[in-house]
Amino acid sequence: MMFERFAIDVLLQTDISGAMRVLRISWDETWHILKRAVERGQLVKKRQPPSVIGVDETAAARGQKYITVVCDLEQGTVEHISEHRRAESLDSYYASLTVEELASIKAVAMDMHDPYIKATRERVPDWHSKIVFDRFHVMQQLTMAVDKVRKQENRELVTEGDHSLIGSKYVWLYSRENLPARYEDRFDELRALNLKTARAWAIKESLRELWKYKSLPWAKKLWKRWYEWASRSQLKPIVYAAATLQRHIGGILSFFSHRITNAMTEGLNGKIQRIKRAAHGYRNVENFKTAIFFHCGGLDLYPRTHAKA
Repeated sequence: MMFERFAIDVLLQTDISGAMRVLRISWDETWHILKRAVERGQLVKKRQPPSVIGVDETAAARGQKYITVVCDLEQGTVEHISEHRRAESLDSYYASLTVEELASIKAVAMDMHDPYIKATRERVPDWHSKIVFDRFHVMQQLTMAVDKVRKQENRELVTEGDHSLIGSKYVWLYSRENLPARYEDRFDELRALNLKTARAWAIKESLRELWKYKSLPWAKKLWKRWYEWASRSQLKPIVYAAATLQRHIGGILSFFSHRITNAMTEGLNGKIQRIKRAAHGYRNVENFKTAIFFHCGGLDLYPRTHAKA
């Protein structure tokens, strides 16, 4: 048991191959230690479903293979993993909860992925006031719209012999305060031109102010002004993105009731991808799930070396 505790410490700091070299044991023996640790941790874990959860998908392997990850946003732990990113992927988590536990869920942070919305709508009481669409994904919708405007305008300009927008893709992806120094001069030059892309970027950036408000009524006023501006912009990608956000406005404004984002889930997803890269990928999805719970599950992994008094 003392050796297994030491082996767990090694596995927490390195990958399977590294642990094999340090511990001088086989691949099977190393994996058995890791799996036992996760099984042990899950058995002793107190059943107390989180009241604030984050839902997101992450790549499991090449070829559009994904897993759905449910996180406890207060504890920063992975609570559930299921294959694919379908409604049933998230529903499998909700199905594991009692009626009382489902009712105790206060908020669910997610992107605007329809299958996740569907699963939450069908299982969680008062779902319409509990879904919070993550602001990163809201802004991502607009960033993609700006890029579409840039592509369309660039094609139009090139046919006229104007190459102003060529090579400017990454200039428009940043907010003004996060713009790298190497892009500043080019950005200022482009902003001085009468470009549709610059107008689309300004519309996108103005929405960032929404999450700075503390009052829901004032946030609603800003949204109304912004939506009128965006929908009348005559920039088709921006108009379409604004219409998409308008359909999901309830979940966007739920932020002001719960004040949560999916940043914790995104951070855990980054850790999950590092776990995958360290192992050079996982052919076996179950092994990938086990590794995620080992590193991100917040479990008590160690064997007991003495009985409780």
